[in-house]
Amino acid sequence: MSLFGDGLDAAVQKAFTRPAPKSAGAQMRYLVKQLGGTKAVAKMLRVSQRTVERYVKDQIKKPRPDLAARLEREVKARWQPQIRAKAREKAATTGGIVIDTRARMGYTAPIGSTDQDRIRHLTIALPPHYAARLFDAQEAGATDQELKEIAAEALKEVYFQDNGRRAGQLEEVRLTDIEHLEFDL
Repeated sequence: MSLFGDGLDAAVQKAFTRPAPKSAGAQMRYLVKQLGGTKAVAKMLRVSQRTVERYVKDQIKKPRPDLAARLEREVKARWQPQIRAKAREKAATTGGIVIDTRARMGYTAPIGSTDQDRIRHLTIALPPHYAARLFDAQEAGATDQELKEIAAEALKEVYFQDNGRRAGQLEEVRLTDIEHLEFDL
């Protein structure tokens, strides 16, 4: 489970104008329409083609928990791609992104300063170029660690250095022991 990737996806999903299909049959029908056939859906979900056909015809209504989770994840990943793209574009160009986190944060600084890690709860609006970097890295398949490093760099600039007004010698910010993380556009 990707904490940062899932958080970015959840933020974009808040921009949806219509709810995604809820029932298993409706979700299967949507995927069949998107992928162009039951065979492709069956391969993606790792079930038989006949099983997909039975869901489409509402002969099976309640999927087992692991299939239900895969089904929901795949539908949400494909739901309203144009709305998703517009939300990302707006965040990356004008709006920025808000990060709300409770985590242990520390930093590397010159001798004589207090750089001990401590738990902080921050809700910070990040500038659009950091939203663009986060979304671009996510699209490129970045790991959760790489997304965390981008977020830590953003927090360093916006929170610790106050956009260049203080702590100019600060070298690196560490973001560990994340208890809560949420993004909003």
